[in-house]
Parts: sequence; C-alpha cells; structure tokens
Amino acid sequence: MARVVMFVYNDVRTDARVLREAAALADAGHDVTIIGRPTNPTSRVGDTEQRGRVKIVRVPIPGGWRILLAFIRHPWRLGRWVALRILGGLKSLPGGVGELLLGLGVGLAAIPWSVVRLPFFLLGRALGRRTTPGGSLLDWLVRWRWATLGWAKGAAAAAGPADVYHGHDLTGLPAAVGAQRLHGGLVVYDSHEIFLESGTNAGRPRWIKRFFARLERRWAAGAAGVVTVNDALAGELRTRLGVSDVTVVHNCPPRWTPPLDLADHLRPAAGIPAGAPLALYHGGFSAHRGLEELAEAILVPGMEHVHAAYLGYGSMRADLGRMAAEARFGGRLHVVEAVPPDELVAWVAGADVDVMALQRSTLNHYLSTPNKLFESLAAGVPVVASDFPDLHRVVLDNPEGPLGEVCDPADPVSIAAAIRRVLDAPEDERLRLRARCLAAAHDRWNWERESAKLVALYARFTGGTSPA
Repeated sequence: MARVVMFVYNDVRTDARVLREAAALADAGHDVTIIGRPTNPTSRVGDTEQRGRVKIVRVPIPGGWRILLAFIRHPWRLGRWVALRILGGLKSLPGGVGELLLGLGVGLAAIPWSVVRLPFFLLGRALGRRTTPGGSLLDWLVRWRWATLGWAKGAAAAAGPADVYHGHDLTGLPAAVGAQRLHGGLVVYDSHEIFLESGTNAGRPRWIKRFFARLERRWAAGAAGVVTVNDALAGELRTRLGVSDVTVVHNCPPRWTPPLDLADHLRPAAGIPAGAPLALYHGGFSAHRGLEELAEAILVPGMEHVHAAYLGYGSMRADLGRMAAEARFGGRLHVVEAVPPDELVAWVAGADVDVMALQRSTLNHYLSTPNKLFESLAAGVPVVASDFPDLHRVVLDNPEGPLGEVCDPADPVSIAAAIRRVLDAPEDERLRLRARCLAAAHDRWNWERESAKLVALYARFTGGTSPA
C-alpha cells in the first residue's frame, strides 16, 4: 500500500471532505498524513494530532508577509515594529545586525511611502469607501505569494517522501507539486470547486484570473488523477485543465438510520412550538446563500404559520440575529448555534423542509451541489433548492421520484411556493417523500458508495485492491 500525504490550507478540524477522504484511504490500508495550518493563522508554532489511523500535521504560515501588507496599507503604523527591530538588533550585536538593518530599512522606506499613501487613505475614508471584500487585488496577491505559497513551501518540506501527494483545492495543489519536485511520487488534484470562480475570487480582474488559471492548468498537467465533487464541476474542469479523466466523489455523509424515538432538537432549541411547520437553512452564514431570500419567503401570503430557522455559523451571524428580532417576522425567524458534525444529521431530521436557495452570484454557486443537500437527504428531509444543473438533477431526476422542489432562488415568492408544495401535500404523500429521500441517501447518495470511487482511483496507480 502507499504512503499518502494530503495538503489543505485550513486547520483540518472541521473539513468533513478532507477528513472522510483521508479516513477512507487509511481504512483501505494506505498510510495517510494530512498537512494543514494552525487554527490561528498568525501562530508560529505547529502541532500534530492523531485521528484514528490518520496523522494530522499543522505547519505554520510564514509571518513576514503581514509586515509587507502592513507596509503597503498603513506604513505610518509600523513605528512600534520598527523600534522593536532596531532595539532588538542593538541589544544582540553583532548577531543582531540583520534585525537592526531590517528595522532601519523598513523605517527609512516607510517615511516617503507614508507621505504618498496617507493622503489617499484619508481621502478614501472621507468619501466613505468600504474595504473590498477579500481585500484589494494587491492584498490578495501578497497573501498568495507570501502566505499561501510560503506555507506550501514549508508544507512540502515537512511532507517527506511519499507515493502520492494529494492537493486539496488550488491552495493545496502547489504544496503537492512542490513535494513531488522534492521527493518524486505522484500528484492528485482534488478540486472542491472552481476556485477562481468562488467567493471573492470571482470578482478579481480577468487578467489576473487568466494568469492563475494558467498556473492551475500547468500544476494539474502532471497529476495522476483529478477529483471533484459533482458532474457539472467535472465537465468544467475537463475544459479548464485540459484533462479527460476526472473522478467525481460527491460530498455525501455516511448512511444514517433514524432511531424509532428520534427527538426533535430544532424546535426546542429555537423556541418554536411543537408541530409548527419548519423550513430550515443549515450551513455557513455568508453572502449569496439565500439567507435573506428565505426570510422574505416566510412573509409571502400563505406562509403565515411557517417558521424558518438558521442552523450554523459564519460572518452573517449578527445580521441574522438582528433580522430575526424585526417585528415584521412575528417571532417566526430563528437562529440556532452550530452543532457538532456528528450530531448534525439528527438535528436536520427535525425540519419539514431544508431550503438551499443559493444565488447565481458566481459560476461556482451555479455548478455546485452543497454538502447540505446530501445531509438533508441523509436525514430523510425533502429539499427546496435553486434550479441549477446538478441540483436539479439530484432533486428532480431521482429514478424513484422527486426528492423535493426547485425554485428561482432570487425570488422569495418562488421559494415560498416551493416550500408550500412540500408542506401542503397530504400527510401520506409527505411521509412517502421523506421515505424516498432516506432511501435515495441509503441507495445512492452516501459516503460508503462515494469513497469507494476514491479508493478505486488510488488502486489504479498504487497497485492496491479496488473495493468490491
């Protein structure tokens, strides 16, 4: 069997896909290590952790880039840092001459740059200009060059010899390629999304995205395998990367069978009356995920008795709390704190319908099949999803019948109509729908089935045995 090192640019604590893939390969007999970064990105200290058969190593991000970014943004604020470098260098002469010269150099350069930069900074504040989401282009490039690629270099060095280097997303791929250059072996590229069309990356100038697309294509060219999360993304990656063979491993949870005495966790936690119709959103609280649209949907005529709950965490947590307190919602909008991943499906099972009205803000959203889709099916809960290609295929093209409804995610009336089609169906029909969702998860959309495809891919180029 093979030694496998995975690279992912996060702390590997809650990344379900990475942890599941690593565990599946370890269960197949491979020796698996995941290299990530510390939870605190400013930490200069790494650590190790053992999760079952998988070893996790966290490699710190080099810290010098933060000073460069501070110098670019606010050079006049570097006085204390400069003073500490100079004093530290003087106290430890002759060995501290490097630190002394660094402090003097930055200090001298900061003076003329402050004269140029400060008026523009003050003018921007006076005009009320907001910070660009994800930082300016220059911020982004600095982070890529010295943080992401700096970490990749350290992670590659820490990996040691291995048979396969498995890079997760475009931030993990350069570490895998770097390790291959150092030690040989094979590379697997696991693209969870179209990285350059996701989040704030999608809004970057075309010329810089073309540059990074060429980098991605070059790094992926020598990969022994490319893996992604659904068929729509696989088709896009074949075109973008110029590869013909892409293995699809959907982000499905393991099979789950609800106990006979399954408790309703959601309504008591949110203060919702027992038996009240409940539409759930679960997952990350961030922009373009249909959070506001779901709230507006429960105000549509005919939805007066429906409650909506948000279960999760994220940057919009405070905004959701303020919105839930607005009188117009009449106490029917609720925010529930995130629960541990191993409890999530049992909590989701308490909902009548799970709503994922992803907005068509990026190509990545349009082509996605979010984890929450398969978590809902695992819980036996029908979904209302955006009418996007792969979401439509999973929800409406199920061989035994639909698993919910699709909607126009930008239109609260369309979302409300889809929710009502689920909630207003006769009770026996709703029970059959829930049973169909659970059956689809057990038969088709489960990690046991999906992980076998990853294990089979590894068997092709490591000489192992494919699962039966």
